[in-house]
Amino acid sequence: LLECARHGVCRLASVARAAYRANVGNELRKYGLRYDDLLDEGQDLDVGEAIKRLSAEERDMRQQRLKRAMDLSLKHVYLSKEEQAMQTPFDFYLTPVVEEVKRERAERAALGTTQPYNRQIP
Repeated sequence: LLECARHGVCRLASVARAAYRANVGNELRKYGLRYDDLLDEGQDLDVGEAIKRLSAEERDMRQQRLKRAMDLSLKHVYLSKEEQAMQTPFDFYLTPVVEEVKRERAERAALGTTQPYNRQIP
C-alpha cells in the first residue's frame, strides 16, 4: 500500500513538473527569452562570473533578447505565433558555465586558496 502511495505521489509530481515546464516555456516564448536569461548577476555573483566567461557573441545575443523582451512588455504585445514557434526557451547556454564556476569555487574552498574574484556583495 505504501509503495502504491509513493508511486502515485511520484506520478503526480511528474505531471505537475511537466505542466509547470510547459507553462514557463510558453511564457518565455511569448517574449523570445531563454530560461537562462532570467538568471540575475546581481543576485548571484557566480552568474556574473559565468556571464563574463561567455563569448562576446553569446553575451550580445543575451542582451538583445532581454532588450526585446522589455520592449515587448512595455508595448503590451507578444512575438508573433511564427516567431514564438522558433524560440528555444530551454536551450541552456549559461547554466553549465554557472555550474563550472560553482565547482571551481568549491574546489578552491576545499584547497583553502583565495578566490580569484571578489565575492562580496556591495
